[in-house]
Amino acid sequence: MPARAEKAAYEEYELAAKPSPPPRLRQRERIRTCLDEQMRRRCKTLLIVLAVMAMTITVRSGLSASRGYDLVHTEQQAEAVEQENERLKIDIARLKSPQRIKDIATKDLGMEVPQQVYFVHGKKGQ
Repeated sequence: MPARAEKAAYEEYELAAKPSPPPRLRQRERIRTCLDEQMRRRCKTLLIVLAVMAMTITVRSGLSASRGYDLVHTEQQAEAVEQENERLKIDIARLKSPQRIKDIATKDLGMEVPQQVYFVHGKKGQ
């Protein structure tokens, strides 16, 4: 305990021995402290604003990329539908061909092509 008491007494002596700064210096220190606190607040605010801006830019970039991928996917789907449509048009044309219809009529339905065709020409009103 005596060592602690000596240390406390020494610290009190040092504090008492230090000359107190003139009032003008104390005022400057207060002003400097206020300025330092203001600067810290401003720096914190600036840092927060920059962080929010960076996050906003990152989110917007992600959304743009996502929309771009969606657009590419939609374009690919449209192209596939157009190709399917062209294929179906070719199928329709093939199914409508007169030769195919004639072949089905003769082979499957047992119809025959007439040897002679007769046209009757009549007068109107009779």
